Amino acid sequence: MKLINVGFGNMVNSERVVCVVSPESAPIKRIMQHAKDEGKLIDVTQGRKTASVIFTDSEHIILSYIKADKLSLRFSSDSDEQ
Repeated sequence: MKLINVGFGNMVNSERVVCVVSPESAPIKRIMQHAKDEGKLIDVTQGRKTASVIFTDSEHIILSYIKADKLSLRFSSDSDEQ
């Protein structure tokens, strides 16, 4: 199990991540609202603007203030180590 920092010391198991996307599009915003209504939205931005949305295989959605391209580099560097 490899943990990746998604901001402010919050960690995500990289093996459970399905994708990392930008929160700008309307469909992603609808998915975020639906997850919030179901209690599956985890906000780790600590009040900052959401810059990326992380989807997990357990259908949880994690909001991070770190941009999606920087997070994807963290996840890809993790896969290179294996």
